[in-house]
Amino acid sequence: MGTTASAATQPTLHESFHGNGMMDSSASFQTLNIHSNKAKSIITNKVAPVVITYNCRQEFQIHDDVLRTNYKVGRISDNMPEHHLVQGSYFMVQDVFSKADVLSTSGSYGAPNFRQSKGSFPLYGMGQPSLSGFKQVLQRLQGQGHQEVLFFCLREEPVVFLRLEGDFLPYTPRRKENLHENLHDLGRDARSENLELTIRKELHDFAKLNDNVFYVYNDIEHFKGEPQKISISCEEDMHVTEEVYKRPRFTMPSYRYYRLPLPTEGAPLEDEFDAFVNVLRENPSLSLSRDVSRSLPALLFSCQVGVGRTNLGMILGSLVMMHLTRDATDKPKMQFQVIQTLISKLPKGQEVMEEVDRAIDLCSEMHDIREAIYENKQKLEGIGEDYQIQGSSTKDYFLHRTLQSLERYFYLIIFNAYLHEQYPLAFACSFSQWLCSHAWMYRLLSCMNQSELRAQADLLTKGARVLVADEYLAPDVLSTIKQMKVANFRRVPKMTIYGMAQPTSEATGAVLEYLTDEKRKHSSVLWVNLQDELVVEANGQIFCPREPTRVDQLETALKEELVGSQKWLEVTLEQEKQMKMFKSCVTVQETFNQHKSSHQGLQYRRIPFPECSSPTEEVRHETSSSVPGCSNVTLCRGLKWFLRSCPESCEDEIVSVPDAKYTKGEFEVVMKLVRLLPDGHRMKREVDLALDSVSETMTPLHYHLREIIICSYRQIKSSKCETEIQALILKSLLYLERYMYLILFNTYLHLEKRDSWQRSFSDWMLQVRSDVRLLQHWLEPVL
Repeated sequence: MGTTASAATQPTLHESFHGNGMMDSSASFQTLNIHSNKAKSIITNKVAPVVITYNCRQEFQIHDDVLRTNYKVGRISDNMPEHHLVQGSYFMVQDVFSKADVLSTSGSYGAPNFRQSKGSFPLYGMGQPSLSGFKQVLQRLQGQGHQEVLFFCLREEPVVFLRLEGDFLPYTPRRKENLHENLHDLGRDARSENLELTIRKELHDFAKLNDNVFYVYNDIEHFKGEPQKISISCEEDMHVTEEVYKRPRFTMPSYRYYRLPLPTEGAPLEDEFDAFVNVLRENPSLSLSRDVSRSLPALLFSCQVGVGRTNLGMILGSLVMMHLTRDATDKPKMQFQVIQTLISKLPKGQEVMEEVDRAIDLCSEMHDIREAIYENKQKLEGIGEDYQIQGSSTKDYFLHRTLQSLERYFYLIIFNAYLHEQYPLAFACSFSQWLCSHAWMYRLLSCMNQSELRAQADLLTKGARVLVADEYLAPDVLSTIKQMKVANFRRVPKMTIYGMAQPTSEATGAVLEYLTDEKRKHSSVLWVNLQDELVVEANGQIFCPREPTRVDQLETALKEELVGSQKWLEVTLEQEKQMKMFKSCVTVQETFNQHKSSHQGLQYRRIPFPECSSPTEEVRHETSSSVPGCSNVTLCRGLKWFLRSCPESCEDEIVSVPDAKYTKGEFEVVMKLVRLLPDGHRMKREVDLALDSVSETMTPLHYHLREIIICSYRQIKSSKCETEIQALILKSLLYLERYMYLILFNTYLHLEKRDSWQRSFSDWMLQVRSDVRLLQHWLEPVL
């Protein structure tokens, strides 16, 4: 036997904060870990702290004064008693208040907001019950004839049940700054079950130090009589979630319990969908080969108050029931552009969406996801002058809420598409693996934020949007306006490839005169407009709100609204804001139509490119299909270089700068791609030569693509807030993706040249995706 004297160190709290739209409230616990395979006990007495070690047993003798030194205390306000804090930071607050029970079902059913979905499916949802309340819920389900019950606890935050008046009531740790908000975004390594055990251990220690009493808060609205004392004489006076929900299995053999933590906002992670699919796999009653003579099992979902996460769980359950019963669906009530794009690409996409809409309707008593999208969108569009809510922009708040609901709706549709494909195959592929094999869904999801892109034209005349002058967004760094009447006009050396900012009608004429004069003599010009924002010329100036897809139609509507309103509108110029009334207005398409009569060889194409990320495969194919038959190209970088045959690659340049391999584009994920592609090193080298050639036209203030990737990442070190850090990481990743797609596109041009590119780039990407989809796996750890 060995004896060792040591101070009893307590677990520390590590906090990390992530933006959630309005308020940050996330934390991760570090649980106590002292040889968990050995028995241990805490003895509070007046001897020095000693650890007595046996072969398979440890006894901790901890001095109560040492405990008082290591644990932290605090209070809500100066007129309240001071007491110990859970994990040194948190107050224990009663989980659910009476006002949260909108359906008033706590007394009659045992849980707040208890309900069954509309229709005949055995789907139920509720808020957090007490121990006796949960027993009452199970008794009611049994009384309704449900022999098999599958219960899903959807909470990610830790919950501890404390004995009070013959029942065990749920309490949760919360921060002083927001006692109404539970902990969230705890991270994958912080399991709720472990956190609850840690909290229970602490509460027992606290009570031992205070005559078996601990302080909790029941009324955080008025704090009348708060905090309240609760008696804790042993650990049996407290239950963790697992004890409350698993024990019924011994009296109900067909009862099952699952803890599937879902985020309070936004869509679940792919891993969380996978966990739900695993439940379907392991339960024969949820299999397509189930015994149809037996009733479907009852599915019961629960979160804190039984609204957001419970509603999401019930919708997932409805989709499962539809697949098991082939239930007919109703026609959808609402449509969204990003969703229409999604279902147009999915097999049986309309049917898949209609089933999701039917599931939402069945579970809409407390919350309707589609209605939430429109309500928040309408509130966003109705805001004129922005103002602050809890220190954050109101526009940002409603935009965040809109996107969260839309993201959930998006994921429900693709999860149902997954069920259509994988249910008959007994889920041979997990949801996360399936999603990686359909990487275009990620790209579509990344373009979901189109609040300005989809903005109605009359929002400008109503004051909900303002026009921004092009010179404000794109300053003339190359000082070419004086000579060419357009900002940043330049030419790729030794090639008839030109680039510039968005020109006015006058500037367009000046550029065309320049290209077709006696010196250059270009008889034909292909002008490719890569701008993805709305653009109109009003009173001889270029203006744009931002971000559209059906650009030309939207620009026409915008022009008609501007000219027809005859109102003074707010515009943002290079140095100031002004109020202007527009007498004339033309779209970009109209500008080029005017110049076609005097320049017969002019061709105009609109191919919107996103600002940072890579264009879609369809856009790249549209770019390549625009080139044949036109000998001189404006704004179409690199394609003509390839079509005339690439120049001979020079030897690798010796670069003597910090992180030289990154400046040369030798990122690990890029080199993996290079090794995968046929003649990959050559494909990359040709892209690098194109980038280097284009970069010669830029000033030192302009980085080219490879440099932007690493320079954006380096700026993270000097960033002062988490939001800025995440924005820089995303920018770096988007440019990295663009670089990799340039290499892929160059490979496509080489391999498909012999067939004159009969196969589109998007089709080529689909056919090689079994190999190229590795890109998603390579980028996942970074993302």
